[in-house]
Formats: sequence, structure tokens, C-alpha cells
Amino acid sequence: MGQNVYQTLRDRGFTYQATDETALLELFEKETVTGYIGFDVTADSLHVGHLLPLMALSWLDRTGHRPIALVGGGTSMVGDPSGRSLARQLLTIEDIQRNQAGIRPQMARFLTLDPAGKALLLNNADWLLELNYVSFLRDIGRHFSVNRMLTAECYKSRLETGLSFLEFNYMLMQAYDFLVLNERQGNKVQLGGQDQWGNIVAGVELIRRVNGSEAFGVTLPLLIDPRTGEKFGKTNAGAVWLSPQRTSVYDFYQFWRNIEDQETGRLLSLFTFLPLAECQALARCPGNLINRAKEILAYEVTALCHGPEAAAEAFLASVRAFGASDPRGEVQTSSALASLTEEKLAANLPTIELPQTEAAGWDLAQLFVRAELAASKSEARRLIRQGGAYADNEPLAGTEENSLVGAQTFFPRGQVTLRAGKKRYKIVKLV
Repeated sequence: MGQNVYQTLRDRGFTYQATDETALLELFEKETVTGYIGFDVTADSLHVGHLLPLMALSWLDRTGHRPIALVGGGTSMVGDPSGRSLARQLLTIEDIQRNQAGIRPQMARFLTLDPAGKALLLNNADWLLELNYVSFLRDIGRHFSVNRMLTAECYKSRLETGLSFLEFNYMLMQAYDFLVLNERQGNKVQLGGQDQWGNIVAGVELIRRVNGSEAFGVTLPLLIDPRTGEKFGKTNAGAVWLSPQRTSVYDFYQFWRNIEDQETGRLLSLFTFLPLAECQALARCPGNLINRAKEILAYEVTALCHGPEAAAEAFLASVRAFGASDPRGEVQTSSALASLTEEKLAANLPTIELPQTEAAGWDLAQLFVRAELAASKSEARRLIRQGGAYADNEPLAGTEENSLVGAQTFFPRGQVTLRAGKKRYKIVKLV
């Protein structure tokens, strides 16, 4: 198997806590390990916050071990209180089935889910929905101390705002998942976010008490965006989704391209399969070259989630919009990149279509409002006066913001690329 994959995960920054690191290193050294991570199906797409656990499972898959992605078809009907100040909205069976169908192809980009692969995609509804409640309490509930459960961070943080009895059962259900997978699949390791520590340890202890088997827990670090203080993967517009219908490939690429410089090395180590030494070298790029490292990060992650061609299109669309990051002004392209058409590149930039019949009546400020680059005409006027407005990369500073746009003068090609500040673009097409 080569290098111990647990050591690889630790070196690359995946591990936050573990029940017994020495024993885990020995376990991954001596046998093929089955490990699982649970995913609650609260939406029909995964988002960037799910990428870290997906990458961890993918490392197991790529190194010959046996990953299990467990869809929470049963637990999603209860709702995990971890990291929440209020109860989650309850989902119907139809909601859960639709959401599961949406996330399966996204997981398949990271895991070998075909019959020839070792990776498994399971649903805990298969065993949770058939439980007899009284039997479950007698067989499983008797192993849990309410006093100890209330000391878990996922419950403590909710006591002031209110913790429902429904949510209080979540720890028992997650621990039972671990027990079932241990007995049916030989699963010995559960991984999860650091806010899952209490639930994971409960599962480890339940397995020990019920059948005396060894089991281990590992938590992954909670990533915080240093710019906002929020969980990594959130923007002003909300979560950054893996579905191109929710977050365009271009916007997905730009999310990674615009990360803070000092985060580049860590995110390359976590979200790409590039050698660790290469990730560390890229993080040390001086001056403007760090932007090249961020382009590599953005391309690699976008290729993992959307495929190499879509990543190439997003890269060149970004270069066309913002220019090359190479300080010499050169853009290095492969044959795959060079084969992309202008139409494909344009399709990756955010676009809005406006009726041509109205064009003659617009002024510049109104155009920026219609393009959703300014919230009001007064904001758009300030943007123009202060030199932050551009049309086809030409600055509009000094232009009379009340001047009419005109279909022929302002849209000679039937469209114009507007820019507000350094990073907000919108193609406006006349239809």
C-alpha cells in the first residue's frame, strides 16, 4: 500500500482528534481498513463544506482501503443538533430520496462506486427505519448515560435555546450506525467533523460494550475563512455548492482563486492530490507568483468536482476577465485549453440577458443596477465616479453616469462585459 495513509492524512492536516493515534497507525499498517463518514441529505447537492470528508474518503479509496459514504436517510429525519443554535427543518421521505439522488453522482467523482471498486454508498434508513423503539431502548439506550450525554458540546450549546427530545436521540442513532457497520461491514473507523467528536466517541464505546470489538474515531478540523470568521465554503451569497445549477463552475473556480494568500498551502494540501512537497513549495511562492499557486488550487479542485474540461474553461474565462497571473504576462496553456472556443469561454462568465427594446432608455447607472453589480443607482454613480466601473475592461471614470447607453454605441457586439471593482463581472447580452 505504500505510505501509511493515516500518516498521510495527518501530514496533510486532515486530523484534529483521534481516540488512539498510535493504534490507528498500526491498524493502517497491518490491514485493509474500512472507514466511514456520514452525510446528512439536507439538500440535493453537497457544498464546499463537504469536500474535506470526501477528500479523506478518497484518500482511503486511492490507497487500497475501503471507504463507506453513509447517507443519513434515517438520521436526516431527526436532524443533527451539532453546530446548530436552532432545530433543523424536518424532511419528508420524498425530500430525502430526491436529495440522495442529487448527491450520488457528486460522490462518484471522489469514490470508486462501480461494482469493481471497494467503496460503498449506503443509507442508514435501511436499518434505522425498521427499528422497534422499545427494543432499541432496551438493547442500545441502556448503554448511554443522560448526564454524560448532556456534557457533549453538541447538546450543551443547545440547552439555552432548546433541545427537542427528537434531536436528543441523534447521538444514539449515530452510535448505532457505527455498531451496524462494524458488525455487517467490519468497519473499524469513523471519521467526521470536529463537532462530531461526542457522537463518534459514543459509537466507539457502544461497539466495545456490545461486542467487545476495537473501533476508532477521528475528527477532521473545522475550517474557518479568516476573512469572514464563518465556516469555510460560505460567501455573502450563501454556500458554495458542488452542483453547477446552484453555483456556476466559473463562480466555483473563482471562490478558490480568491482565497487568502496565506491559506494557499493548507488548502492545496487538503483539497488536491498534488504531492505534499509540491503544495508546500507553491505556498512559498514570492510576490505575485502566489496568484499562480492559487490558480493551480482553483483548477485542481474544479477539475475534481466538475471535470478537467470544465476547469479549463473556467480558468481561461478567468484569464480573459482578469488577465494572466504570470508577472511576465504569459498564459501557459495545454492542448486541451487551447481547443476551447470563445463561446465556451463566454458561457463560463456570469451572464444576464436584457431586452434590446429597452436599451435606448438606459443610463450607465441603471445598467449597473440591472446587471446586479450595484444595489441602487446612487451606489452605481459612486462606483463610476470613484473609478470602480468598467465596460469591456475600459474604465468609465469621467463618463457622465446619466448618459444614455444606446444599443449601437454601447453594445456593438450585442453584448458588453461590465466590471465592478476588481472581481465582480457580468456579461450583459441584448436579446
